[in-house]
Amino acid sequence: MTAPNSLLELTSKLRDGTITPHDAVEDSLKSIADTEESIRAWVIVDEEGALGQASALEAAGGPPGPLWGVPVAVKDLIDVRGLPTGCGSSLKGRVPAQVDADCVRLLRGAGAVLLGKTVTTEFGYFSPGPTRNPVNPEHTPGGSSSGSAAAVAAGTVPLALGTQTAGSLTRPASYCGVAGFVASQGQFTMSGITGLSKSLDSLGLLARSVKDLRYAWDALSGHDAIETQDNPGSVDLLLWNGSGLDELTPDMTDALNHTSTVLSNGHEIHHTEWTDHELIRGLAEDHATVMAAEAAVERSAELTQPESLSQPFIDLLTAGRGVKEEQYHAALERLAASRRIFLALLERFDAVLGPAALGAAPLGEATGSPILSRPWQAMGLPALTIPGLRNRFGMPLGLQLIGVPGREPKLFEIGERIENALRASASHHIQPALTQ
Repeated sequence: MTAPNSLLELTSKLRDGTITPHDAVEDSLKSIADTEESIRAWVIVDEEGALGQASALEAAGGPPGPLWGVPVAVKDLIDVRGLPTGCGSSLKGRVPAQVDADCVRLLRGAGAVLLGKTVTTEFGYFSPGPTRNPVNPEHTPGGSSSGSAAAVAAGTVPLALGTQTAGSLTRPASYCGVAGFVASQGQFTMSGITGLSKSLDSLGLLARSVKDLRYAWDALSGHDAIETQDNPGSVDLLLWNGSGLDELTPDMTDALNHTSTVLSNGHEIHHTEWTDHELIRGLAEDHATVMAAEAAVERSAELTQPESLSQPFIDLLTAGRGVKEEQYHAALERLAASRRIFLALLERFDAVLGPAALGAAPLGEATGSPILSRPWQAMGLPALTIPGLRNRFGMPLGLQLIGVPGREPKLFEIGERIENALRASASHHIQPALTQ
């Protein structure tokens, strides 16, 4: 049985007429009313606009698109026609966008209903918004796609758009116990999205499961959906434990060990430990250099009003201004070389599997560390966040699966197999996040 609020369950009901787009929007609005006071995931809920979109879809008739009638949340760095884009800053959000971002246009073309805008950290960096983790509101949802991850985790929408520059989508997905997909850089244009780093920014999706993500990716990319085979053969993974960057918490180490054991028991998923510390550290360091340098250019206008910016964001832009041009270009060249080395390695393996974050969501407002996502984002590779495990306190622990651009269907196939294996497993410390 599919999980409550799953995208596939909803699209099936919409297509067979069990519910209408208007019903789906009303259900989402009720769920928001029930949860928003404690979760605070939304900046704007466009109730009138969403109901109008639903009515227009019903009146239009004709063959529905793959996301026909599905309510979708959009991170508040992304332009939605008629709604302001606030970027988590007092400097923005006064004037409604005149044109949809390209990704929003794709959503509309697939028949989705744009329900509203979700909270982001300030310009996609560290300064948090008010959103809390739906699993336990005393904990952070992560950032910067905090509102989108929380909206999906709280069951208010089955699908949300986010973005990632460092760990802005992978980390919130892990912390909130949902599935996340970060597209390879260049797969979707970033037109209409307030960026932080032109070389590193990527579009992302959040949903309840990897299977839901695959359906959404197919809908937006124009890829023909193919059913996962019952026995697709063996899979060879590189297993990475985060070494070379930072130390995992004990519960995340337990989760990774548990996953290794589960996958070794009859799932035809083989893995080889990978510990290339030098490559990983270099990628993370060069990522930080490029992000700071490009952010200082992208957001230079905002730095003229420092009184309206958080200190961490000022520090990022100031550091970026201090990066010399030769340092910046050298970092880009090293990233390109590292990418070639890594893609050559993945000619012998199907993907890399590792922790999505150092541990479970921290207590309080700090959004956690993006360090484990930086190397993969630096190379512009597609990444899945796989839910399915919780620590002994009930907080989610996500895994990330890194693939190769152009081989996304294989990445989703492997991700579904891992997710299903984790759901079927259990231990007294690590428990499945979703029931079958």
